[in-house]
Amino acid sequence: MSVIVIGAGLSGLSAACHLAGRGHEVTLVERHDLPGGRGLRRRQEGFVFDTGPTVMTMPGLVDDALRAVGTTIEAELPMTLLDPAYRAVYADGSTIHVRHGIEAMRDEIARTCGPKDAEAFPRFAAWLKRLYEVEMPHFIDHNFDSPLGLASSPRAAATLLRLGGFRRLGPVVRGWFDDERLHRLFSFQALYAGLSPEDALALYAVITYMDSIEGVWFPQGGMDAVPAALASAAAAAGVEQHYGATVERLLLDRRGAVSGVALESGEQLRADAVVCTLDLPTAYDRLLPQLRPPRAVRSGTYSPSAVVWHVGARGLPVDGTAHHNIHFGDDWVGSFKALIDDRSLMPDPSRLVTVPTVTDPSLAPDGCSTLYVLEPVPNLTGTVDWDTTRPQMAERLTNFLDTFGYPTDIVTDHLMTPLEWRDLGMHQGTPFALAHTFGQTGPFRPGNLERRVPGLVFAGSGTVPGVGVPMVLVSGKLAADRVDDYLPAPARRGLGRTGAAQTGAAAGSPHTAGGRGGSVA
Repeated sequence: MSVIVIGAGLSGLSAACHLAGRGHEVTLVERHDLPGGRGLRRRQEGFVFDTGPTVMTMPGLVDDALRAVGTTIEAELPMTLLDPAYRAVYADGSTIHVRHGIEAMRDEIARTCGPKDAEAFPRFAAWLKRLYEVEMPHFIDHNFDSPLGLASSPRAAATLLRLGGFRRLGPVVRGWFDDERLHRLFSFQALYAGLSPEDALALYAVITYMDSIEGVWFPQGGMDAVPAALASAAAAAGVEQHYGATVERLLLDRRGAVSGVALESGEQLRADAVVCTLDLPTAYDRLLPQLRPPRAVRSGTYSPSAVVWHVGARGLPVDGTAHHNIHFGDDWVGSFKALIDDRSLMPDPSRLVTVPTVTDPSLAPDGCSTLYVLEPVPNLTGTVDWDTTRPQMAERLTNFLDTFGYPTDIVTDHLMTPLEWRDLGMHQGTPFALAHTFGQTGPFRPGNLERRVPGLVFAGSGTVPGVGVPMVLVSGKLAADRVDDYLPAPARRGLGRTGAAQTGAAAGSPHTAGGRGGSVA
């Protein structure tokens, strides 16, 4: 059966690989000239910028998609394990490194925070792992048709409750450790879910597990290598790919079921099903104007946004700079209140500075550095006038970089604000979609089926399971599952759901993580 996938971001590429491996004829349509979606590569004056996510965790999910089409991550996508995963810098001048491995991290905590917190860390890591083992198969890598679907896993739900998953993340982490710096280090991940640690459910500590326990990786050549590898493997498996092609509308048959897409060029592509990876509000506005979007899409709570400044500068950072560096502000509580409650700029922001040239100097000219500087900011429903604030952000961030020893002799740069995210089709100017409040999580999040248009399936951060590289890769697989449920089973081509068995699962591979046959999110 034939399937069109709209969008060659990570969710679309994941869906395409899984669908092709299951025997479907797949056509991928992308408006940009290359795969990558919001993670396209940008080249300026000899500097290379990855414009999307920079933190790669759980590469076993990429391996899942590649194995679906008969290859492996080892063959297609060499990666380097980053150790430390992060360098955390605090307002008092102290530093803690997130080391890979339980013993290494316990030693780091003993050195920086003392023996009591060091002894607590292995138990904390075991708790995180147990959360993950419960959540992944039952609540993340799982399609729900309604909230009643939670009743299908009562033991898992009871275990999650017993583990404290429905308590608040901030207090739970404080219960494990005395040192306030560790509270921040193991709870800042709530911001990925669009919430403060005081508001996020403890079940989102699964994100902490993904980076602080399983590790952070860097693909050889940069993050752009991930979509490039998936697109190449999909092409080798027969996926037809159209780049520089924008979908103008969906084609529907007499029953109102999807029957293909019409491109802006006038060309029509026919298919039995369509997987759409556009931001959900944009998808309904552009492709489904006849339908009233689900309530959460219309009036849900959307995550804060971010200013991302890509900088190419002469010079190298100070010794000790890591690939990923988190600079925590002093006013932790006040900054979250400003960002999320008041929807204003953080008065004392925490920032991420990624310096990929620490790992791969080829991403900049000799003696130069490529920097990715991220500051959380309100989305476009906030109080910030970005027309006037935008010019001030470069100066604000330059002063910050200079203070902490990053090079500021700028050769070239590119600044992304909520205005630019909006222009890329992201609702309210946020690349992080709907926040993961309880009412917008799991079966309460907008589903990946549009039942009023049979054959239309969604993937991406706006639908299940949510935001982040691991989650959108899972969303592509879940979309493929929905297509399989909708269409008659195609003739298998020897890959598909049995592909890992036929190609040989890489037991013990450095790119896979425990659980679910060695390849998880």
